[in-house]
This record gives sequence, C-alpha cells and structure tokens, in this order.
Amino acid sequence: MIGRPITGSSFLGCISYNLEDKRELTEEQKEQLSQLEGVQHKDRAEVLVYNKCFGDKYELAAQFREVAQLSKRVEKPVFHFPIRLAPGDTVNRDELIEIAEACVREFEVENNQYVIILHKDTREPHIHIIANRVGFDGKVASDSYSKRRMMALCRRLEKQYKLREVLGPRASLPKELRLIPHHNARKERLKNDIGRTLEQVKNYQEFAELMQKLGYTVLKSRGIAFIDDKKVKIKGSEVGFSLSKIEQILYLKRELAVKLAKQAVFETAGRQQKSEYRASTPAQKLLLQTWQQAQLEKSPLFPLQQEIKTIAQELNQLLYGLLKPEYMDQSINPELVKEAKRKKKRRPPR
Repeated sequence: MIGRPITGSSFLGCISYNLEDKRELTEEQKEQLSQLEGVQHKDRAEVLVYNKCFGDKYELAAQFREVAQLSKRVEKPVFHFPIRLAPGDTVNRDELIEIAEACVREFEVENNQYVIILHKDTREPHIHIIANRVGFDGKVASDSYSKRRMMALCRRLEKQYKLREVLGPRASLPKELRLIPHHNARKERLKNDIGRTLEQVKNYQEFAELMQKLGYTVLKSRGIAFIDDKKVKIKGSEVGFSLSKIEQILYLKRELAVKLAKQAVFETAGRQQKSEYRASTPAQKLLLQTWQQAQLEKSPLFPLQQEIKTIAQELNQLLYGLLKPEYMDQSINPELVKEAKRKKKRRPPR
C-alpha cells in the first residue's frame, strides 16, 4: 500500500481534479483506453463517503472554505491523501472505506469535513481522501511528520488486511536500507503499458502510435524515452525496456509471424495430400499414420515447427523476464526496519 499526505490551499482545485475525468483525454481516447486497459476512464470518480458536507464540487468547496475561515493562521487548510494498493492486492468496497477512515483518524480529522473518492481508472484500488484541516471548533489538525505517520499507517493496514508489504518513503528508512530498490508506481505503470503494447503490435510504428494513445510522448534517438501525462520523462532502460530490447522483441515477433505463415502453407498442402489416401482397416490406418509421420520428418514443416517453438519460447521468456515485478522480492518486513532502528540507537557504554 502506498499513501501520500499532501497539504494545499485550494479546495476547489483539489476537489475538481479528483471528481472529474482527466482533462487531457478526449472522449474517444477515454473509450479506447477503457477497452484496452479494462478500466473506467469515463466517469472515473465515485464518492464513497460524504462526512459533514454534501453537493457538487462548487458546493463542497464553498462549505470547506467557510469552515476553514474559522482559523486565521492556517495557510494550507487542505488535506489530500491518495492511497493505492500494490499490484495484485484487492479489497472490497467496505474495506476501502475502513482504510480511508483509519487514515482520517490517524491525522485527527475524523470529526472534520471530508470526502472519500474512488477512482476507477487504475487496475489497483485507488482512493483519494480530501479533508478540511480546520474543524468546526476552529482547531487545525497538525501536518507535522505526516510522511512518517502515513508510512506507519500503511504498514499497520497491510498487516490488518493481509496485503503485500511495500517500502515506505526512502528518507524515513535507516541508512542501511535506503540502497534497496524502491517500488515506483509510475515506472511500474510504464513498464506494464510497454509490455502490453508490445504484445499487441507488429512493428515499431504501431508501438509508438499505441503508446501515444495511452498518453505517452515517445522520444527515440540512440535510445528511447517516454513522457507521461504528468510531463515526467522516464528512459526505457530504467524500466527494463531499452530501445535494443524493444527492437529485439519486435524482430522476434516478425520472425514468428513469417514462420507461422509458412507453416500454414505447408499444413494446407499436407491436408490436400492426406485427402488422396483412404484407409479402411486398422492395419491400413497404422501404416498410413507411420507413413505420414515419416513424410512429416522429411518435409520442411518439421524443422519449421521446431524453429517456431524456439522463437515463441525466447519471446515469452524475454517478455516475462522484463515484466516480472522486481520489488515483490525486495519489500522489507517492517519488523526489520524497527530492528535496524533499535540497533542504531544502541551505544556502547563509555
């Protein structure tokens, strides 16, 4: 589970972003991406809980601002908590609400205005909590040590709901644990998008066009890089898909397609040849089967089938090796983190 505590100053901006569809996608792109990814890009947001507030984005923002004015000293009254489960983890609707309510209790805004919003445009459960840091009594919820508090909350919830343990923010880890590779949701998404796209296309042009439909700008020179919808640039080599790897996969796919076409031609000719022979008795059928097997081993079809099998295995192994989640074997048990911290605090007697 990955959670981020964010403070801000604009209720309307935060609420609008979370209640609306992505503005950079056209209606056609939403439909195409929904079919391709199996998620919901149109009407992606659903409010699961309203707490002491109601209405559309304008009504919600006005209500939040009115209460925020009870405190004259707070500059950033918006609390925003995006929470996403790790790939492969699932919880039901009620458990998502329980997780969100545990978050508002952790940050002591359970009695304040907040909304819990489910986003349906990602494969993993993905919720946003927007809360007012200012309560009806004018008191302001603290945002001190918010990253550490969120990390500790995520670790507790992972145990409670038997979810996969994911590394917390690197800065909050002991020095000896910071060198372990960290799961990066943005890079994981890019890697999966590249892999699924390569499975569907036949050449580089189709690959680049489909990646653009997914919202990426593709930059190709001596290497390859991708710029996502948040204007973040990531090299293909950073997610295992260097330009040479992509070209190798596309080459294998072309070779496989050519050989499968040849196989179809040989098989058609073989079926026509078989139709010229008839076998009525068991002995004749056995002789015919033996003769056909001998003919197969002499024909170009036999080595061609072996080549097809070899290429298909190489292609599958290559894609599987690149798409295998690396961080699954590198997550750290929170107890190990605690033990490392305890050792760090110990000092030999002087």
